Amino acid sequence: MFCLDLGVDERELAGLRTALLDYADEVFAGFARADQRANGVRYLRGLMLDGKRKSMQPMGERLGVDHQQLQQFMTSSTWDYVAVRRRVAGKVIDLVDPVAWVIDDTGFVKDGTASPGVARQYSGTLGKVGNCQVAVSLHAVTDAASGVLDWRLFLPQSWDDKCLPQVPEGPGHHDEREQRERKAAVIRDRRSRAKIPDGERNRAKWQQALEMIDELAGWGHVPPLVVSDAGYGQNSQFRQGLSDRDIRYVVATTSGISAHCAQAVPVPAPYSGRGRPPTSPPTYPDRAPALKEHALQAGAATAQKVVWRNGTRTSPDNPTAQMSGHFLALRVRPAGRGTTGDDNGVLPERWLLIEWPPEASEPTDYWLSDLPADTDLTTLVRLAKIRWRIEHDYRELKDGLGLDHFEGRTFTGWHRHATLVSAAQLFLTTLRLHAPKADGQT
Repeated sequence: MFCLDLGVDERELAGLRTALLDYADEVFAGFARADQRANGVRYLRGLMLDGKRKSMQPMGERLGVDHQQLQQFMTSSTWDYVAVRRRVAGKVIDLVDPVAWVIDDTGFVKDGTASPGVARQYSGTLGKVGNCQVAVSLHAVTDAASGVLDWRLFLPQSWDDKCLPQVPEGPGHHDEREQRERKAAVIRDRRSRAKIPDGERNRAKWQQALEMIDELAGWGHVPPLVVSDAGYGQNSQFRQGLSDRDIRYVVATTSGISAHCAQAVPVPAPYSGRGRPPTSPPTYPDRAPALKEHALQAGAATAQKVVWRNGTRTSPDNPTAQMSGHFLALRVRPAGRGTTGDDNGVLPERWLLIEWPPEASEPTDYWLSDLPADTDLTTLVRLAKIRWRIEHDYRELKDGLGLDHFEGRTFTGWHRHATLVSAAQLFLTTLRLHAPKADGQT
């Protein structure tokens, strides 16, 4: 099969010419001009061909064309990347038949300050704060295949003049207002040079994730389940947003999130019998313990060994490459800001999934899920662990297809590049799944 980490050589790609042209006819169906379709095919070929760098100039050299032709196609040609992304997303869902959609984000290290969204910010890719861009992505996954459905480039507050603190009116604040306006002018100039649309502003990554889910819903696609890491799952507003959309989830979270046990019940506010009775809904009388406290109370002895899938790296000690660990699951009622109960103040009941290795003194990982109460432990674990496909996707997209090689400095250019990288990955994934022995595959 294809190894996207290494790319495809010229002979292999030439053998796939007819398949690539047919594929391009579908994903570029909305292109108004023949030269746009031709450049779209060239760009896909450039992304898939062998080569360490997938920026304009080296791609142009490998393709035998002036790299400015590719640059013009990505920066000033009039084509809608959202329309291409919509077609790619539909094909991904049809191909993969996902068991879940996964939300994640990835960083792109940058040297300068001109690329849209670049700032000193935390990146999970770096594992620290660095000068980088960060993008939020939405993927359709199974254990056998995956593909990108949507992208959002995160804009930090330093890229949004509306995030500057307001200055009170009055003569005593004249200098402060002038200073704020100078800062705002600098940000507006940066945004203008990066051609960032006025409607694109600083939004939390979890909000961008929900926006992508809503955009896919507008395209006629609804997730069977949403999975995310703790950067999203620990946010009660994100979880509530999924519940408001009637979307099931299994999301990682942190040990400090508070939750009542499933048996806890709210009680009405006390009433002395005088005056008007209290109208506020009942509340829980006791403090909601942290998830870690629930786990420690249950104890390590309650954890069971679960095998959630068979991998590919076998060994004499593990001939079937079993992926396994020790887990327990409890029923809890998460509390905290953004969590809403019913009219009687009853908080919704959720699964708390806990991973607790036998050699560890305390659990290592936590998840919350709104899957039905009769969901078995193996299913919970398998879905919680399916995020491994995202690291596989990012490795293919970056190392094999040049996702992080884009050197353009416009907002639209970045999104076009990310869209075409996703389209290239889908093309190779389709070949890998449908014709594993076709010409050009190993």
